[in-house]
Amino acid sequence: MTSNSTPVISTQEGLVQGKVENDVFVFKGIPYAKPPVDNLRWRPPEPVIPWKHVRQAMDRVPSSFQNAEECRRSGGGDPEPLSEDCLYLNVWMPPFEEGSKPSGLPVMVWIHGGAYIIGAGDLPIYNGSPLVKKGAIVVTFNYRLGQLGFFSHPALDAENPQKPINNFGLLDQIAALQWVQRNIAQFGGDPNNVTIFGQSAGGKSVLALFCTPLAKGLFHKGIAQSVYGLPEATQEKARERGINFATLAGLPGKDATAEQLRKLDASTLWSLVPEKPKETPVSNAPVAIVGDIVLSEPIADTFKAGTEAKLPLILGNTSDDSSIVSDFGVDPVDVIKKLREKNIYVGPLYPDIKNDDAELGRQVCRDLLFTVVPRLLAQQHGKRERTWRYYFEYTARLLRPRNRLGVRHGDEVPYVFGTAEMCPPNEGFFDDDDRTFQERVNQYWFEFARTGNPTKEGDPDFWPNHVGDSDYTQILGETISAKKNFMKARLDAFILAIGLGNLFE
Repeated sequence: MTSNSTPVISTQEGLVQGKVENDVFVFKGIPYAKPPVDNLRWRPPEPVIPWKHVRQAMDRVPSSFQNAEECRRSGGGDPEPLSEDCLYLNVWMPPFEEGSKPSGLPVMVWIHGGAYIIGAGDLPIYNGSPLVKKGAIVVTFNYRLGQLGFFSHPALDAENPQKPINNFGLLDQIAALQWVQRNIAQFGGDPNNVTIFGQSAGGKSVLALFCTPLAKGLFHKGIAQSVYGLPEATQEKARERGINFATLAGLPGKDATAEQLRKLDASTLWSLVPEKPKETPVSNAPVAIVGDIVLSEPIADTFKAGTEAKLPLILGNTSDDSSIVSDFGVDPVDVIKKLREKNIYVGPLYPDIKNDDAELGRQVCRDLLFTVVPRLLAQQHGKRERTWRYYFEYTARLLRPRNRLGVRHGDEVPYVFGTAEMCPPNEGFFDDDDRTFQERVNQYWFEFARTGNPTKEGDPDFWPNHVGDSDYTQILGETISAKKNFMKARLDAFILAIGLGNLFE
């Protein structure tokens, strides 16, 4: 051990040594599964072959192949280097001297977002140091993205005739949680107190893990941030997209063999985009696939039926989550047009908006795609288990003039991690009021991970839980307060409208 290295930790797969960073210990690039390359492409993750040397877990390792420029542009950070060999995780833990390792600390496992096509576990905003300084163990990880992670094709489905395997990225997430169960006690964590949390596609993943029996017993609480209401891709649609993809890659479409598919150059798969993507789609993003071994039923149907995991859950979204809808191929004005074609007029639900279809469409997309999801799921899940709901509308004071529409999709994440001051867009624009607010949000998330409740009676800014039809929402803004029946009229209307379909296609 040197002044910049950690003590050696013994995992079931081998010895690892990390480094000291921001006054905590961090272990980067620990493999949690075999590299999913060659014949292991489009197969479930397999156990790592144990190593006999001390593995130096100090540097960044590759993320899944993706459009790195798009990841940087979205504000997430730089995911490079990239590789098909990407199944690695990172652990942050409190520092300790030899013989005085901590134990029994709450474990917070982050699942990154990015529409299942971009992102990485080791981006700057996901630095676990601030949460560790509160007393948590933080784990982040990479998983397979794009066609490598979510894919169907007749040749591959035929390899598993009993039940196809399509959500390889979700299986990766399950493998990472299995690694946590095997090894996190060696880093001071409590394997019986694991909280999974994620945003956007990461939040979708949290809900998927609540719904799949394959993840049972691997975690004990969940936080789903800014989950969008787009339904999972059906087997039929996913298979059609897989055939289109094989054709675009120069293979004989539905007649392509599994061997031919596995010989495709992984580094180019993400860049294969048809001239007319709406006519010949090749990607399932930003959703997973329903009907396979992981997700036998849609997430919405599972929560409606009450067969999801009965575990504490926090749900919420931001005031400008619709900032992302153009990336989903959605035109807010077109959504308003489609509603009117169905003789549905939403203007009365937004009395402050006059003769401005763009602004009306923006807010309707936010609420139909995002705000209604935590309301509906909290209403369902809250009848069976403790559930909390939030609405995040805080922007750093110096950034408010440029962010007049509210908190963009993903901009709450650094407040959750306590890293807002370290990265754009807040870097260089933070003041003491912003730090005070960040501390409160960061504490909510940590306290939930520690105890299963973000606050207790008598705490300042007490956060009541959403119990069945008793609708409480914690407003995380310049003033933090609990509101009853938040956006009730419009969300009631949108819950009824969910069955309309085709509004976002």
